[in-house]
Amino acid sequence: MGLRGKLVAHLEVKCGGELFHDHFNSKPHHIPNISDKINHFEVHEGELGSVGTLVEWRLHYEGEERVLKQVIDHIDEEKKRITFKFIGGYFMELYKELSTTLDVEENWISWTFEYEKQNEDVPEPITLLGIAIDLMKDIDSHHHNK
Repeated sequence: MGLRGKLVAHLEVKCGGELFHDHFNSKPHHIPNISDKINHFEVHEGELGSVGTLVEWRLHYEGEERVLKQVIDHIDEEKKRITFKFIGGYFMELYKELSTTLDVEENWISWTFEYEKQNEDVPEPITLLGIAIDLMKDIDSHHHNK
Protein backbone atom coordinates (compact mmCIF):
# COMPACT_ATOMS: atom_id res chain seq x y z
CA MET A 1 0.00 0.00 0.00
CA GLY A 2 1.07 3.57 -0.60
CA LEU A 3 1.72 6.23 1.96
CA ARG A 4 -0.75 8.73 0.46
CA GLY A 5 -4.49 8.48 0.72
CA LYS A 6 -7.87 10.15 0.89
CA LEU A 7 -10.83 9.35 3.13
CA VAL A 8 -14.26 10.83 2.41
CA ALA A 9 -17.48 10.70 4.42
CA HIS A 10 -20.88 12.14 3.50
CA LEU A 11 -23.54 12.76 6.12
CA GLU A 12 -27.09 14.01 5.74
CA VAL A 13 -28.07 16.52 8.44
CA LYS A 14 -31.46 17.72 9.65
CA CYS A 15 -30.55 21.35 10.20
CA GLY A 16 -29.25 23.42 7.32
CA GLY A 17 -25.77 22.65 6.14
CA GLU A 18 -24.90 26.33 6.12
CA LEU A 19 -24.97 26.19 9.92
CA PHE A 20 -22.01 23.78 9.83
CA HIS A 21 -20.03 26.06 7.53
CA ASP A 22 -20.75 28.93 9.92
CA HIS A 23 -19.62 26.91 12.95
CA PHE A 24 -16.26 25.98 11.45
CA ASN A 25 -15.71 29.29 9.67
CA SER A 26 -16.63 31.87 12.29
CA LYS A 27 -17.82 30.13 15.48
CA PRO A 28 -15.58 27.12 16.18
CA HIS A 29 -15.11 28.36 19.75
CA HIS A 30 -18.74 27.25 20.38
CA ILE A 31 -18.05 23.63 19.42
CA PRO A 32 -16.57 22.53 22.80
CA ASN A 33 -19.91 23.56 24.37
CA ILE A 34 -21.84 21.43 21.86
CA SER A 35 -19.79 18.23 21.67
CA ASP A 36 -17.80 16.29 24.24
CA LYS A 37 -15.45 15.19 21.43
CA ILE A 38 -13.73 18.60 21.56
CA ASN A 39 -12.28 19.82 24.86
CA HIS A 40 -10.90 23.17 23.78
CA PHE A 41 -10.52 25.53 20.84
CA GLU A 42 -8.22 28.52 20.60
CA VAL A 43 -7.08 30.98 17.95
CA HIS A 44 -3.30 31.44 18.09
CA GLU A 45 -2.89 33.92 15.27
CA GLY A 46 -5.22 35.71 12.88
CA GLU A 47 -9.00 36.03 12.83
CA LEU A 48 -11.75 33.47 12.55
CA GLY A 49 -13.06 33.25 9.01
CA SER A 50 -9.71 34.24 7.47
CA VAL A 51 -7.24 32.18 5.47
CA GLY A 52 -3.93 31.88 7.31
CA THR A 53 -5.45 31.84 10.78
CA LEU A 54 -3.67 29.44 13.16
CA VAL A 55 -5.94 27.46 15.47
CA GLU A 56 -5.55 24.77 18.13
CA TRP A 57 -8.02 22.05 19.02
CA ARG A 58 -7.89 19.62 21.95
CA LEU A 59 -9.91 16.49 21.39
CA HIS A 60 -10.51 13.01 22.73
CA TYR A 61 -8.66 10.52 20.52
CA GLU A 62 -8.31 6.85 21.36
CA GLY A 63 -8.89 7.49 25.06
CA GLU A 64 -6.49 10.41 25.43
CA GLU A 65 -6.60 14.16 24.99
CA ARG A 66 -4.66 15.11 21.86
CA VAL A 67 -3.64 18.53 20.60
CA LEU A 68 -3.87 19.40 16.94
CA LYS A 69 -2.78 22.64 15.38
CA GLN A 70 -4.12 23.77 12.04
CA VAL A 71 -3.98 26.67 9.66
CA ILE A 72 -7.07 27.67 7.72
CA ASP A 73 -5.77 26.95 4.24
CA HIS A 74 -8.78 27.77 2.05
CA ILE A 75 -12.26 29.27 2.44
CA ASP A 76 -14.83 29.39 -0.34
CA GLU A 77 -17.92 31.21 0.93
CA GLU A 78 -19.88 30.58 -2.27
CA LYS A 79 -19.31 26.82 -2.26
CA LYS A 80 -19.36 26.63 1.57
CA ARG A 81 -15.97 24.91 1.67
CA ILE A 82 -13.24 25.20 4.31
CA THR A 83 -9.87 23.44 4.29
CA PHE A 84 -7.73 23.08 7.38
CA LYS A 85 -4.08 22.00 7.07
CA PHE A 86 -2.54 20.26 10.08
CA ILE A 87 0.72 21.95 11.08
CA GLY A 88 1.47 20.67 14.58
CA GLY A 89 0.45 18.48 17.46
CA TYR A 90 0.04 14.74 17.84
CA PHE A 91 -1.07 13.93 14.31
CA MET A 92 2.02 15.44 12.71
CA GLU A 93 4.01 12.70 14.47
CA LEU A 94 2.07 10.20 12.33
CA TYR A 95 1.56 12.04 9.05
CA LYS A 96 3.92 14.06 6.85
CA GLU A 97 0.89 15.86 5.46
CA LEU A 98 -2.68 15.94 6.69
CA SER A 99 -5.54 18.21 5.70
CA THR A 100 -9.28 18.11 6.08
CA THR A 101 -11.93 19.81 4.00
CA LEU A 102 -15.51 20.46 5.04
CA ASP A 103 -17.96 20.80 2.13
CA VAL A 104 -21.58 21.81 2.61
CA GLU A 105 -24.35 21.34 0.07
CA GLU A 106 -27.86 22.00 1.39
CA ASN A 107 -28.42 19.24 3.97
CA TRP A 108 -25.30 17.23 3.09
CA ILE A 109 -21.96 17.53 4.84
CA SER A 110 -18.80 16.02 3.38
CA TRP A 111 -15.49 15.60 5.20
CA THR A 112 -12.41 14.79 3.14
CA PHE A 113 -9.14 13.84 4.82
CA GLU A 114 -6.07 13.84 2.57
CA TYR A 115 -2.87 12.50 4.06
CA GLU A 116 0.63 11.16 3.63
CA LYS A 117 1.74 8.74 6.34
CA GLN A 118 5.21 8.95 7.89
CA ASN A 119 5.69 5.24 7.14
CA GLU A 120 3.81 2.02 6.28
CA ASP A 121 3.12 1.25 9.97
CA VAL A 122 0.98 4.36 10.46
CA PRO A 123 -2.76 3.63 10.19
CA GLU A 124 -5.10 5.52 7.92
CA PRO A 125 -6.82 8.33 9.89
CA ILE A 126 -10.12 6.43 10.05
CA THR A 127 -10.56 7.10 13.78
CA LEU A 128 -10.08 10.83 13.16
CA LEU A 129 -12.68 10.71 10.38
CA GLY A 130 -15.02 8.93 12.80
CA ILE A 131 -14.58 11.74 15.32
CA ALA A 132 -15.45 14.27 12.59
CA ILE A 133 -18.63 12.32 11.78
CA ASP A 134 -19.60 12.09 15.46
CA LEU A 135 -18.95 15.81 15.82
CA MET A 136 -21.32 16.54 12.91
CA LYS A 137 -23.98 14.39 14.56
CA ASP A 138 -23.54 16.24 17.86
CA ILE A 139 -23.84 19.65 16.19
CA ASP A 140 -26.86 18.52 14.17
CA SER A 141 -28.58 17.11 17.25
CA HIS A 142 -27.79 20.22 19.31
CA HIS A 143 -29.42 22.55 16.78
CA HIS A 144 -32.21 20.24 15.68
CA ASN A 145 -33.40 19.70 19.27
CA LYS A 146 -33.58 23.42 20.11
